Amino acid sequence: MNWIALLLSLTLLVATHELGHLAFAKLFHTRVRRYYIFFNPWFSIIKAKKFGGKWHFLFFNSKTPDSWDEKNLAPEDQDNTLWGLGWLPLGGYCDIAGMVDETKNADDLESEPQPWEYRTKPAWQRLCIISGGVLVNFVSALLIYGMIFAHWGKDELPLRSASLGFDYHQVLLDEGFCNGDIIYAIDGKDYYEITDAASTLLLDNPQTVTVMRDDSLVDIAMSGRLLERVNNEGVKQLMNYRVPFVVHSAIDGGNAARAGLMAGDSIVSVDDSALAAFSDITAVFSDHADDTVSLGFYRAGEYMTLPVAIDGQGKIGVQVETNIALLFSGYRHVEYTFFEAIPAGIKHGWETLVTYVSSLKVLFSPGGTKQLGGFKAMADLFPDHWMWQAFWELTALLALVLAFMNIIPIPGLDGGHIFFTLVEIVTRRPPSEKFLTVAQNVGMFLLLALMILANGNDILRWLGFM
Repeated sequence: MNWIALLLSLTLLVATHELGHLAFAKLFHTRVRRYYIFFNPWFSIIKAKKFGGKWHFLFFNSKTPDSWDEKNLAPEDQDNTLWGLGWLPLGGYCDIAGMVDETKNADDLESEPQPWEYRTKPAWQRLCIISGGVLVNFVSALLIYGMIFAHWGKDELPLRSASLGFDYHQVLLDEGFCNGDIIYAIDGKDYYEITDAASTLLLDNPQTVTVMRDDSLVDIAMSGRLLERVNNEGVKQLMNYRVPFVVHSAIDGGNAARAGLMAGDSIVSVDDSALAAFSDITAVFSDHADDTVSLGFYRAGEYMTLPVAIDGQGKIGVQVETNIALLFSGYRHVEYTFFEAIPAGIKHGWETLVTYVSSLKVLFSPGGTKQLGGFKAMADLFPDHWMWQAFWELTALLALVLAFMNIIPIPGLDGGHIFFTLVEIVTRRPPSEKFLTVAQNVGMFLLLALMILANGNDILRWLGFM
């Protein structure tokens, strides 16, 4: 299911990105010969074009008929775009007449520039056309976040409301953290969101972290090697909430049901040892596999005990409560009206983009390239069962990533075209078409190498070498 979600998300992102280019091209009366979602080497799944007053379609076609060529169409149909769906989901493209890009080089252009070509348009119009995809991706991400807030609202659990503290990865335990610590401040600055605290720990190389431990504030001196260790050891999550062990339901016929545990029971001790967190209790269960223990729990405010058998896998046969709203009193759900959701979505989208850009420094740290991931890493972001909220949240995130990556001035990406156009505006001298062809080829080579590296990392992780 996560692969289906990724494919649908990429389809939406590519479609809207290329529509941004097409819309500005049409606005400035520039011909777009082909609009493609996904690439189409050797054949296309669907081709469609309107001429002669009706739509024409081709399915699983490898060569477009000469009768579809604009040179063989009536004058009123020569400006019409061929719409296509390719089979290789590595991107998409608009074949804009008179533009050196991934679809053609300088030798493929008409011998004489035409008024409806990209190369004959003023630089400011070309800048709008080539920036259209980035603009649409960025705006659509902000709008998606706004719609998420309008429909689902926002859940908040401040760091200091996590009454049981957090479980930390070994790299943080080695820095001096203890499971159960609650982060209060980093280098003297207060923090309230888990995502902000985790990104600051990883990216800002802090010197001191202040935590609440056993009702006292404790300062932890950081080593400065956290990012290096995270890269080398492939750490995916630095910290997570410690949650209480609350029974959501006892599985019929299971040990817990036979012992008399019921939904809502909150386990707080094992064999008279007080244990508050789910992670601590399950660790004890694992140590007592095929054994019977005395569980202490609260039911409707009354403390009770029961002997419960643990199976060979260290389980007692319950489904645990995962609704954060029922587990923490400090949790709150914020509802937004439509007019409140839009600015909240814009703010959240911008903060997400800033965090993403800041995180790129990871790639330039020792072992940073190990963090690169390809399509499998992207698919793993999506849950393995369908969740609309998660789908739209990740689609908005990928839209921001796509917008930022395409603004980087690398030949072969929109950013390369934007950079050369800006240079032309400043110097009043356009680069030659031959230079653009060479730059395009170099950029495409770099992008191909990056794609091989990222997806190669996925394969190595799958094989267990990373």
